[in-house]
Amino acid sequence: MDAMKIVGGRPLEGTVEAGGSKNAALPIMAATLLVDGPCHLDRIPQLHDVATQCQVLRTLGMHVRQQGREMQIRPMDRSAVVAPASLVRRMRASFCVLGPLLARRGRAVVAMPGGCAIGRRPVDLHLKGLAALGAEIRIAGNYVVARATRLVGREIDLAGPMGPTVTGTANVLCAAVLARKSVATTGAPCKVPTPRIRSVEPHRSMAAPMRASCVTWAKRFGNTRSCT
Repeated sequence: MDAMKIVGGRPLEGTVEAGGSKNAALPIMAATLLVDGPCHLDRIPQLHDVATQCQVLRTLGMHVRQQGREMQIRPMDRSAVVAPASLVRRMRASFCVLGPLLARRGRAVVAMPGGCAIGRRPVDLHLKGLAALGAEIRIAGNYVVARATRLVGREIDLAGPMGPTVTGTANVLCAAVLARKSVATTGAPCKVPTPRIRSVEPHRSMAAPMRASCVTWAKRFGNTRSCT
């Protein structure tokens, strides 16, 4: 369809159900890497990018099953730490596995992202934020290689010359879930759309930081937000 012709002058009425947000679903799917037990996500859109994220999670040892708009994810192999370029370069949001993978498994090898037609969108703020938490990061070819024995919270400025980073904030806050001490971010974006999460059953040792960090982020955060 090249054009839409709209004839106005009539009152609009009725009910429309809003679907889940792809831009929220993708980083939330990546965040399930933090959890020891099963996660149940609801209102996940059935799109190609979501299917790609499912493939990324499967290569990282996660069992993923989607039925309609509902999705179940649980860990199967916690030794997998490589997100291959063949998948990550298809879609930028798949880079969101970096923070959760690093925090939960202590090591992450993630290809540089692709799939973006908006122009130059570097990932330097992702790496800056994770390094501020104590991660050792290096670039090996087209891959980011990150290690951390234990992340430690601090205040992190996520502002950059190209504006705030949504996926970078997702990466840093997800990593902060398992960090020692509190994490406060400045320069974070003001809006993050999110689908409704029906239920998440994290390991009891991480239930409190999950509530304080991930759930707060998933709802909405402003320019400054503290996570404990």
